[in-house]
Amino acid sequence: MENWIILNKVLILLFIIINGIRGIIDSLSWFVFALICYFCINIAVYIFKQKMLKWIFFLLSITLSILAYVFIHPLFIFLLPLSLIELSSHIIERKWVPLATSVIPVFYIEKALQPEYFLIAISSFIIFSIATKYQIVMLKNEQQIDAMRKSIQKLTKNLNENNEYIRQSEYTFKLEERNRISQEIHDKIGHSMTGALIQMEAAKRLLEIDKEKAMELLQNAINISSDGIENIRLTLKNMKPPTAQVGIHRMKLFIEEFSSKHHVKTAFTHHGNMDILSPIQWKIIHENITESLTNSLKYSTATFISVDMKVLNKLIRVEVKDNGSGADKIKKGLGIIGMEERAASIHGKVIVDGTNGFSVTTLLPIE
Repeated sequence: MENWIILNKVLILLFIIINGIRGIIDSLSWFVFALICYFCINIAVYIFKQKMLKWIFFLLSITLSILAYVFIHPLFIFLLPLSLIELSSHIIERKWVPLATSVIPVFYIEKALQPEYFLIAISSFIIFSIATKYQIVMLKNEQQIDAMRKSIQKLTKNLNENNEYIRQSEYTFKLEERNRISQEIHDKIGHSMTGALIQMEAAKRLLEIDKEKAMELLQNAINISSDGIENIRLTLKNMKPPTAQVGIHRMKLFIEEFSSKHHVKTAFTHHGNMDILSPIQWKIIHENITESLTNSLKYSTATFISVDMKVLNKLIRVEVKDNGSGADKIKKGLGIIGMEERAASIHGKVIVDGTNGFSVTTLLPIE
């Protein structure tokens, strides 16, 4: 705002100087002195921020313009409108008051200067109004930016706290799981192995004295060892989640990340017994879905993508379909060829259709 008003004042000063040089100046030194005083007073207006000091400098500027108009040169009256506008706008907030205040002197000055004065007053008011509105908009934008910055800082702090909480939770969970496994090994497997060792030690001592009893103790030790081995197998099985659970969880997580990262609504559905899928089948399905989603993002201009997995009687069907523009002729690039080769490695196939949107269907046989 201040830059626009200063520019307006500079233009008025240049106008006065040019017209003063072209006309007759009785006292050039007083003319220059008045210009310098006006310049210094108006610079002080923007240096000091106290409201009372600003009013004093505005009054000095108005007084100087009037005195210079009366005693030095009539052109100095053109400096009056903008000073009146600035002073009245600081005192009264109504928009019409600065305009009226700046126009009133037109009735008391020389008639030859009235058109130019009126034009300068109107143009100064318009520039001042535009600058004021611009300043209001800038202040609102700065307030919004500050509010957004505070919100981002708050969200970042919450995110860091949540991440720290997640890390602590994961660490705590690992400790609890480790304690649980240790306790389970101690309670079940440790007792079994200790019992089997005692039985074998006893059988060793009775081997020459009572072979039947020794054989009975050895058989008991074998049975206890077998139970211990079974407990070890069950413990390890409980520690390792099923392949289907790992594959589904990984797929959901990947699709959710894809949707949030690229702002494309993506839905994932699955039907049938996922336990029968082998790790190699999960690998191929995941890679083909990744390639299909990437192609939809690059070429289809789609707003929605669906991923559907079905486990049927003899095959696994995975379809990735979007609502994009599709394609009349499908040119197989490296992406589609790679999907076909992956599926063919386990006797599967890939079907591509571009008639209604674009869809890629992977069919894999069930072993």
